Amino acid sequence: MPSRKHLADAIRVLSMDAVQKANSGHPGAPMGMADIAEVLWNDFLKHNPTNPNWADRDRFVLSNGHGSMLIYSLLHLSGYDLPMDELKQFRQLHSKTPGHPERGYTVGVETTTGPLGQGIANGVGMALAEKILAAQFNREGHTVVDHNTYVFLGDGCMMEGVSHEACSLAGTLGLGKLIAFYDDNGISIDGHVEGWFTDDTAKRFEAYGWHVIRAVDGHDAAAIKTAIEAAKAETAKPTLIITKTIIGFGSPNKQASHDCHGSPLGLEEVALVRKTLGWEYEPFVIPADVYAAWDAKAKGAAAEKSWGEKFAAYKAAHPELAAEFERRVIKGELPADFAAKAEAFIQESQAKGEKIASRKASQNSIALFAQLLPELLGGSADLAGSNLTLVKASKGVEAADASGNYIYYGVREFGMSAIMNGISAHGGFIAYGATFLMFQQYAANAVRMSALMKLQNIFVYTHDSIGQGEDGPTHQPIEVLGTLRLTPNMDTWRTADAAETAVSWKAAIERRTGPTSLVFSRQNLDTFARTPEQVANIAKGGYVLVDSVGEPDAILIATGSEVGVTVKAAEALKAKGKNVRVVSMPSTSVYDRQDAAYKESVLPSNVSARVAVETAAADYWYKYVGFDGRVVGMTTFGESAPGPALLEYFGFTVDNIVSTVEELLED
Repeated sequence: MPSRKHLADAIRVLSMDAVQKANSGHPGAPMGMADIAEVLWNDFLKHNPTNPNWADRDRFVLSNGHGSMLIYSLLHLSGYDLPMDELKQFRQLHSKTPGHPERGYTVGVETTTGPLGQGIANGVGMALAEKILAAQFNREGHTVVDHNTYVFLGDGCMMEGVSHEACSLAGTLGLGKLIAFYDDNGISIDGHVEGWFTDDTAKRFEAYGWHVIRAVDGHDAAAIKTAIEAAKAETAKPTLIITKTIIGFGSPNKQASHDCHGSPLGLEEVALVRKTLGWEYEPFVIPADVYAAWDAKAKGAAAEKSWGEKFAAYKAAHPELAAEFERRVIKGELPADFAAKAEAFIQESQAKGEKIASRKASQNSIALFAQLLPELLGGSADLAGSNLTLVKASKGVEAADASGNYIYYGVREFGMSAIMNGISAHGGFIAYGATFLMFQQYAANAVRMSALMKLQNIFVYTHDSIGQGEDGPTHQPIEVLGTLRLTPNMDTWRTADAAETAVSWKAAIERRTGPTSLVFSRQNLDTFARTPEQVANIAKGGYVLVDSVGEPDAILIATGSEVGVTVKAAEALKAKGKNVRVVSMPSTSVYDRQDAAYKESVLPSNVSARVAVETAAADYWYKYVGFDGRVVGMTTFGESAPGPALLEYFGFTVDNIVSTVEELLED
């Protein structure tokens, strides 16, 4: 039987060899954390390499994702479908071993990491999802949700602000099954961290309400095992295990320095590492006894089989709960009657014709969908009364009672969004979280990661324009809509009334291949008559709201709160003998996915006189109006004044839209 050190050394040599072959990567962290990983994966981690999606598996997150060869080595050695040829193709085009771990590319990778600090925040989300699911489904004598979330993180993660946001909330919510390992090696890219990072990390986490285990020798297997046992015994608090390690352990000339952090060791140093470790095998060669000692397939299958027997007993005792668990957690399906009930709500919203803010229409949508979907898990970054995300069915998640469906995130926009990514990656929930549209910029990288991972999150953004008025330019999101629309795999909706809002919520809930941003107004909006065909066409992202008689002289395109003034401008133009069409385009990305014939029916190519109207950055709209078209939009930041005064000042008026169209037609 190989020694524990020999098993850990397999990680070290695979990591340094893959980085060396790629001539790119970070060998230091995998070499330094190899002993911790060996103990965790061989003695504690509950997983099944032959079924990586088993519902009750432990979750493992490598927050310091630059050390990606650590997780690739672990997955390969323990029996996942990640063959040695993929390790040899580390960081190469279309390999399953990209530079940073990517969910969906590599089997067994739970979340995409690399932007530091977000992995630990994702881990908080996963542990929170586990706690809520356990409270909702476990019953006396039947525990079907019972797994840990383990996170590796380094100095960079600790310095990034998002770790403060997420870990603070983790302590408040008592996430006792979250266990984080801080790789306290004292090195970052610029060198020894004492010049820029002297926090007392242990006291910081104790202040958050964490259980902290200090100064564990990260190269002593017995000490690591004892620390993990103590962490698992503490069920009321998350645990931080502070491990003292040597970055690049085994490299005689580069260990304990930044020289091994983000660069290959070099062929000479690689040879010296082999000699220092006593590793007698060629690159990418692992002896049979090491493979046998690492192989977790039989143990994992047995663990899953045992859980299956527990679930069968649970199903016999609680058949309805078990059916819900299978639907939500195992299959990830919506209730069979969801689409029909959502469609009925859309028709009801259209028929009512209420002149309300779209944020209020959003709240009405949440109120219905929360009744239909127990998996809908909401929250707001301390703005529930403004975002209107709380409804009658909302119940707060607390440390002592996690059975609720609403998370009070506090003023933590970035943390909220990254935690939502962890919740969605875990499974069992459709997560929505809200803030003002302006403060999406605090959370932008987590929102981007959601799109990159193709996670179903619903980001609710209110107070969407200069129309909110007196708060001024600090709160008026001129440029944010463009950023969201330009993010690949992000669907963004900015709705004009209650019917469009209901459609947007239905679309977000049914979309399983990526996130959706729902953008809503603070101010009350006009409501519009529609035919059944027009109501159906809302779901296509853009549609003809007010048509011309015959071929239009000009086409007006608008979104959200500007649809109302644009319709009024069209009426004024028609009174002057101009034949105009109004297109409402609540979601440009959804519209862009329609077939060519439909898009031609909405924006016929032979009508070049086009004007777009939106209280956001103007440049985006030239995609639809052409360089010869016009945009009534924003080219500056906003101002502080009452909303109606600002709309007039910046030209969002009937007169200005009319004159813009007339000038265009005269050119």
